[in-house]
Amino acid sequence: MTKNFVEELRWRGMLHDVMPGTEEQLNKERTSGYIGFDPTADSLHIGHLAQIMTLLNFQKAGHKPYALVGGATGMVGDPSGKSQERNLLSEEVLAHNVACVKQQLEKFLDFSGDNAAEMVNNYDWFKDFKFLDFIRDVGKHITVNYMMAKDSVQKRLESGLSFTEFTYQLVQGYDFYWLNTHKGCKLQMGGSDQWGNIVTGTELIRRKSGSDAFALTTKLITKADGTKFGKSEGGNVWLDPKKTSPYTFYQYWLNTSDEDASNFIKIFTQLTREEVESLLAEHATAPHLRKLQHVLAKDITTRVHSVEEFDKAVQATNILFGNATTDELKRIDERTLLELFAGVPQTTISKAALETCTNVTDLLSVATNSLVFTSKGEARKMIQSGGVSINKAKVADPNHAVAFDLLQGKYLLAQKGKKNYYLIVVE
Repeated sequence: MTKNFVEELRWRGMLHDVMPGTEEQLNKERTSGYIGFDPTADSLHIGHLAQIMTLLNFQKAGHKPYALVGGATGMVGDPSGKSQERNLLSEEVLAHNVACVKQQLEKFLDFSGDNAAEMVNNYDWFKDFKFLDFIRDVGKHITVNYMMAKDSVQKRLESGLSFTEFTYQLVQGYDFYWLNTHKGCKLQMGGSDQWGNIVTGTELIRRKSGSDAFALTTKLITKADGTKFGKSEGGNVWLDPKKTSPYTFYQYWLNTSDEDASNFIKIFTQLTREEVESLLAEHATAPHLRKLQHVLAKDITTRVHSVEEFDKAVQATNILFGNATTDELKRIDERTLLELFAGVPQTTISKAALETCTNVTDLLSVATNSLVFTSKGEARKMIQSGGVSINKAKVADPNHAVAFDLLQGKYLLAQKGKKNYYLIVVE
C-alpha cells in the first residue's frame, strides 16, 4: 500500500471509530471498501464532502473504492439522526436523483487503473428481491433484541418508529453482504451516526457466510461556533452549480473562521501533512491575510467546479470588495451579478426614460426616483469630487452623457463612495 489509510484519517482529524483488525487488514493487502450515498435530492451538498473525501483518501492509499448510490434504501429512509420519518420518493424521482449523484461522484474518484472506483446501485439487487425471501434469507439471522439495542432505534422510540424505518438496518446490512459476496468488499465506511447500521452488516456477513468484514466511521463535521456545517443563510450549500452558484460556494469557504479553516484544510483538501503544517504556521504569523481560507476556498471550488469557475468567483469577489475594472464587471454572468448585489437598493426604469435623461446627474437623481441622490445638487457635488462610478468606471463630469453599456443588456451599477452600491434595472 502507498500509505496507511487509517493513519491518514487519524492525522486529518477525521477518524471516529474503527473495528478491531481493520487497520491490520488494510495494511496487509489491497482491500475493497464502500460508502453509501442516499439520493434524496438530485445533488449532493457539502455535508456529503467528508464521505467523498474519505473514499478519495481510501483510493489514494491503494485500495478499491465503491460508491453505493442507494436507489433502494432511498425508498425506505434511514432513522439515524432523524427526528421524524422522511417522505418516501417515487421510483422516477429516485432514478433521476441517482443519475445526478453519480455524475457528481465521478468528479472525485478515478474510475480507471488497477484500483478503479466503481459505482453501484442497490436497487439493482433489491428490485427483484421478494419480501418473503428477504425475511427468510436475511431477517432470520438478526434478532429483534439486536436491532432494538441500536442508538438510532432507541432515539426514535418515543416519537415513533415505523416498521419501514426499523428494517432499514437490515436492508443496509444486506447491501454489505451483497457487496462482500459479489465484489469481495470487506469494509464499509460512513459517518459516526452510521456505526449501528454498518456493524449490522458485519454481523450479517459473519452469520451468513463467515467471511471477514470490517467497519470504520468518520467524525461528523461541526463548526466552532456551534452552527450546523454545510448550511448558509440560503440553506444547503450544494455541489450542483444550478442550486448553489460557484461564487456562493467559494464565499462559503472563504468566510470560514480561522479555527474551522484549520480543521477543514485537513479534511477537504489533499494537501500533505507537511504542506498543511507549513500553511498553518504561515497563517499564524499573519492571520489577517487569511491565507488559510484562500487556499481552502481555491482547492475545494476548483475540485467541485473548475479552474474557470474559481477564477470567475475571484473576479466577482474583487468586484464587490476590490478595485475591479469595468471589463471585469462585464464578464460576470447575470446570476452572479444579481447574487453579488442582492442586498443593495434597486430600482427599475424604462429604456425610454434612460434615453431621455439629459445627463448622469439626472439619471442618478430624478430618473431613478432619488435612489442614489435626493437632489441634482447633491449628485453634482459628489460627481465633481470623484466619488461616483457607473459600472466601475469613474464619472467626473456632472454633464456626462448617459451612454453606458448595459451589463447583461439590462443593468447599470452605480457606486457612491467606496461601499454604497445601487442597481438600476433597465427594461
